[in-house]
Amino acid sequence: MEEEKKERRRFLKFGFLAAALTAAGVGLNKITSGEKNSGENVKLLSTGGELVEVDKKHVKTPHCGASSSESRKGIPDRKFVMVIDLSRCKNARKCVQGCQKAHDLPPEKEWIKVHRMQDSEETAPYWFPKPCYHCGKPACVKVCPVEATFKRSDGIVLIDQDRCIGCKYCMIACPYAVRSFNWHKQEPDEGQPNNSYSPETGTPAKPGSVGKCDFCPDLIREGKLPHCVTACPMGVIYFGDYYEDAVTNGTETLRFSDLMRDRGGYRFLEHFGTKPSVYYLPPVNRQFPFKEETENA
Repeated sequence: MEEEKKERRRFLKFGFLAAALTAAGVGLNKITSGEKNSGENVKLLSTGGELVEVDKKHVKTPHCGASSSESRKGIPDRKFVMVIDLSRCKNARKCVQGCQKAHDLPPEKEWIKVHRMQDSEETAPYWFPKPCYHCGKPACVKVCPVEATFKRSDGIVLIDQDRCIGCKYCMIACPYAVRSFNWHKQEPDEGQPNNSYSPETGTPAKPGSVGKCDFCPDLIREGKLPHCVTACPMGVIYFGDYYEDAVTNGTETLRFSDLMRDRGGYRFLEHFGTKPSVYYLPPVNRQFPFKEETENA
């Protein structure tokens, strides 16, 4: 009896996956042909009622961000913060790649940039990841004439591209230059033709609108970490809740207040008065030498 229950649960799970593929407009014949496989298979229920195995690489489910109205509501009793440990960054650029893949961004468009920084001629250079800072007092929100840019109760600043008129006032007002303009229509990934737009995913991007790092609120709703956090092989980026005084990079969970106090945490260009939600730890006690070329860690 117990084994029958387990088999039924597996059957239902595979059925949900198949339903997701059907909703995305992907047929089994299409996803099992042509491309090089990953070597890892998942089981799906075919339209004929048969249980089949399909390479995981070809299984794509549609983005499921909240609606435009729901996206404007922050997660109650939360205030999200990010901490970037500059002593760990080797410019592996996995955070950039993870973000671009998740948001269907072209190679030339980066929502998180990694800059080479050097404070003076006498000091060593270091790598500086730069996402959107999700400011407590965002200048971009104040200048938007149609309320396309908005700040939620949980501190996340998002853009509703359905409202955006492409005036670029927010790009001019942002003192950190972290926004980019969508010049071209974004085609959905193969296997996701029915993608519906959500401000929580930023995809598919609308031409004539503005895009930026969004802290991946669609993942946060599911209790998951942003893509840049999980993609980084060095554990550079921590994410968490200011109210809970806890941040994690997926491997270790630390007190946010302890990091700020004991590691000399700071906010970039603090004198602007925008109160960013992204904090940095200085590039001290590094375990590896600085290299100019991109690391492939």
